[in-house]
Amino acid sequence: MTDNNITTRVLNALDKVRPYLQSDGGDIKLIEITDDMTVKVELTGACHGCPYSMQTLKAGVEQAVIKEVPEIRKVVSA
Repeated sequence: MTDNNITTRVLNALDKVRPYLQSDGGDIKLIEITDDMTVKVELTGACHGCPYSMQTLKAGVEQAVIKEVPEIRKVVSA
């Protein structure tokens, strides 16, 4: 597992995208940050199973996280 600084920065990045997800009735949970710097998240609520969830994950969440935490390589659904 990664250090607390990276975890805190990832959580802060997720907090920035959370209001957009919540406005559509969804939310996001951090599941894990792997040793190869992959962030695993779970989309919940209306976002879980939404046909646009992969687009949201890649175009929204992944870009926001990598912008805030350049060490992260990718964001995937857990």
